[in-house]
Amino acid sequence: QVQLQESGPGLVKPSQTLSLTCTVSGGSVTTTYGYWTWIRQRPGKGMEWMGNIGYTGVTYINPSLKSRTSIPTDTSKNHVILQLSSVTPEDTAVYYCARESRTVLDTWGQGIQVTVSS
Repeated sequence: QVQLQESGPGLVKPSQTLSLTCTVSGGSVTTTYGYWTWIRQRPGKGMEWMGNIGYTGVTYINPSLKSRTSIPTDTSKNHVILQLSSVTPEDTAVYYCARESRTVLDTWGQGIQVTVSS
């Protein structure tokens, strides 16, 4: 059974790059079918799909975030990474890692609160 766990800093300064890690257990980022997805929920707003990377390595990024977002993997550690550059207080959110399988987000991490503030 696949399990996901987000980790990273809870506080980031404006203009810095936010880097979060999703540790995948019970599966492999390169061989377990699905798309490893990052989603966030900003205060008072709905869920926002940020992007994903498939088990084949193909990446899709939300066009509104494409200039600032990358989703690499560290296959040696079975990690899916979110990198969001030039953050502002508007990027304050709870960030989730999830697995999409056949259009369904069937596995979620618990989420991690990130605050952007000086």
